Amino acid sequence: MKTQLSFRIIFTGVVFALLSACATYAPAGGPLVGTWTNSLGTVWTVKADNTFDVVNPKRHIWGNITVAGDTVTIQETGGKAAKGCQGPGVYKFSRTSGNTLAFTLVKDSCKERIKNVTRAWHRK
Repeated sequence: MKTQLSFRIIFTGVVFALLSACATYAPAGGPLVGTWTNSLGTVWTVKADNTFDVVNPKRHIWGNITVAGDTVTIQETGGKAAKGCQGPGVYKFSRTSGNTLAFTLVKDSCKERIKNVTRAWHRK
């Protein structure tokens, strides 16, 4: 009887540990990972390794993102960035539905990035 009780306690502990691990696991890049498009025709692909690739009618840009809670920092590292877009941009984001993503400006000196990022994004 004591063995059966010990087994139940151990089993319950293992189940709780597994459930806790599943609840706190978030893949790199989290809710931004995927291919997104906006009304300007910009296509933004965010990868699980926190890198991105942007193609729009004028430019091809790539770089890194850093996600902290509901805030993302976007930093181009290559490509044909617009004038004044050397520094990072910081935005709050929300998933308004499973296939829709919205951003609110926190801080950015790049006018072209602001114009693109603050549009509604839809999963492609």
